[in-house]
Amino acid sequence: MKKQPAKHSRNRSSSPGTNSTRSSNHNSNTNSNPSFDSSRTSRTPNSQISPLAKGASSPFFAMSNKGFRALIITYTLAMMADNVEHVISYWMMYQKFHSPELGGFAVLSHWLPFLFFSVPMGMLGERFDPRRLIQIGMVLFSLVSLGWGYFFLVDGLQMWHAMALLVLHGCAGVFWHTSTQLLLHEVVTKEELPGAVRLLATARYLGILVGPGVGGLILIGLGPTYGIFLNASFYIPTFLWLISAPYGPAFRKEARSFKIPVRGFSDIFSTFKEVSTMPVIFSMVILAGAASFLVGTSYQAQMPAFAEDLGHGDPGLLYSLLLAADAGGAFFAGLILNNKGIMRPRPRAALVLALMWSIALTSFAMSSQYPIALTLLFCAGFLELSFSSMAQTLVQLNAPEEHRGRVIGLFNMFSLGMRAGAGITVGLVGGLIGVHWSLGLAGLILTAIISVVLYAFKFKEVNT
Repeated sequence: MKKQPAKHSRNRSSSPGTNSTRSSNHNSNTNSNPSFDSSRTSRTPNSQISPLAKGASSPFFAMSNKGFRALIITYTLAMMADNVEHVISYWMMYQKFHSPELGGFAVLSHWLPFLFFSVPMGMLGERFDPRRLIQIGMVLFSLVSLGWGYFFLVDGLQMWHAMALLVLHGCAGVFWHTSTQLLLHEVVTKEELPGAVRLLATARYLGILVGPGVGGLILIGLGPTYGIFLNASFYIPTFLWLISAPYGPAFRKEARSFKIPVRGFSDIFSTFKEVSTMPVIFSMVILAGAASFLVGTSYQAQMPAFAEDLGHGDPGLLYSLLLAADAGGAFFAGLILNNKGIMRPRPRAALVLALMWSIALTSFAMSSQYPIALTLLFCAGFLELSFSSMAQTLVQLNAPEEHRGRVIGLFNMFSLGMRAGAGITVGLVGGLIGVHWSLGLAGLILTAIISVVLYAFKFKEVNT
């Protein structure tokens, strides 16, 4: 009998798959064939899949899901709050200490927790309710904002206070990001997942784009103390929604029968070894790690220097426009890719887009004309969101259910944790040879690595 597509108000207890029948078939295919390409599901001659697969190409297909709408709204608000806190806390740290070393510590403390704890957090997500892990992250974020506010209020901020709050903020991010990606499988169907991942990536850039502006307005209007207290409240909607959101283990029709023992950090090596037998996931992990370690977002921290070198006008305005071009290109990519339903997730497409991103940034580093640099940054933002969201989608679609948390954690470890290394490749090296040369050199090395990955992994066989 042909099944009708289930409504979005249904109980999604059978997620992470689209339904209990099809998820078991998907898992068996994934485990038996490491090179399984989940994008084939849209071409499978199955009457149960075709109606949803057809709808999946419609504009913002995942937004028709009520649960996903709540998820992306609260996620965007929390991402905005994350960046508002950066604006206020970084400003106050600079005014208080004038310490470049503390600024460098802020970058390391933000990304190193992802490097060390993403896989353990993925293991926790396999065994416990991801909603509660996200709520822990929201509580930590709020406590950090309240902590900043307290020290601003009593004018008692010391450097070790700032360092402790920065580390706690980074740990909160690990609870939040990894668990949100796991929860996504509970909220959306298999057909909705590619668009949902892209929309979440778009929301991330929207928070990055809007957060600094909102933070600046709050800083001017309320001052740092009351502004950071207000920022603590922006995490509350996510916490409240997750109290009774109908997702997680308690709402699955079929409880997971597997209980994988937690062995600590040895799981990082065992997960990497397992992933190395899965060409699609392994190539995306290597791509994410190389891009993050060599370039990441480190060039954004060097943007004031680029702005000063590129123009003779107001360096503050040039700096703001360069940042806006990068974030705006990414936001535009999210709108176009989801609205048009183009570029289905493919390993080769992700690698080619990453290659183009690397070339665009290398060209930006070597550019001496401000209009050209602005255009290249817009293209770089567009390409970065395109390949990163596609890589994340491929990992989430192909990850075996019983190891999904660990695999996603490993991907986050490479895609986010490795960004700490870019402070060396672009930042520290830039102090020696100049930021233009350091970014250009990093871009050239990344271009070579991606080319090797394209050649080494026979994606023509995977994609047929």
